Amino acid sequence: MGESSPKVTVVVPTYNERDNLPRLVGQLTDLGLPDLHVLVVDDNSPDGTGDIADKLATEDPGRIGVLHRTEKDGLGRAYIAGITRALDEDADIVIQMDADLSHPAEAVPRMIDVLSTSDAAVVLGSRYVAGGSLAGEWGWHRKALSAWANFYVNAILRLHVKDATAGFKAWRAETLRRIDIATIRSNGYAFQVEMNHRTVKQGLRIAEIPIRFEERADGVSKMSLAVQLESALMPWKLLFGRKLG
Repeated sequence: MGESSPKVTVVVPTYNERDNLPRLVGQLTDLGLPDLHVLVVDDNSPDGTGDIADKLATEDPGRIGVLHRTEKDGLGRAYIAGITRALDEDADIVIQMDADLSHPAEAVPRMIDVLSTSDAAVVLGSRYVAGGSLAGEWGWHRKALSAWANFYVNAILRLHVKDATAGFKAWRAETLRRIDIATIRSNGYAFQVEMNHRTVKQGLRIAEIPIRFEERADGVSKMSLAVQLESALMPWKLLFGRKLG
């Protein structure tokens, strides 16, 4: 990536995050990284998140961008649209990050540092490596479900990562091009797993750094039954080359 600072674009999908988005953008800009950009991908939020994103972009047009999508067809589609735009705008590093403040912005510089100083193709912000943790507000059943999901995915796909469903990731641009993200069809947690699976199949290395995953700050979680079912089936589809479903 040369001696100059890499161009980093943080892709943040939003749906009804009007309270959290300005706080997240503030946390990211406060990091003081010289070439950090934020791309908000709003799925036509009825609460006006898109308008707030536009206002933030107007106040800091060189750093904040907004992509408005008219249909709400899942997190995976939103990420693909945002990542594609980031790559088109010559990002060197693309970061996936939730808008609900569950992912700690202060971990971003370390993620970039690991990419810049190692052969890692992607760095995960991991809840399950030494030093990582889950918010205290999580009940035992949610912790158990999350741990089981990671065991389940790894048992089937042998990804050899501790946090296979993590949604906080820093990617090298060339990794995203190699795994051909435009052809990924899954959504929700399954989208994260499929991206990891493609990375491993390319023979590339996934690194993990510990994060503390917080309970979402404001609003409501959006985990539907359909997303849970897709997440359960996805590893088998990947293993058997999508003959299922």
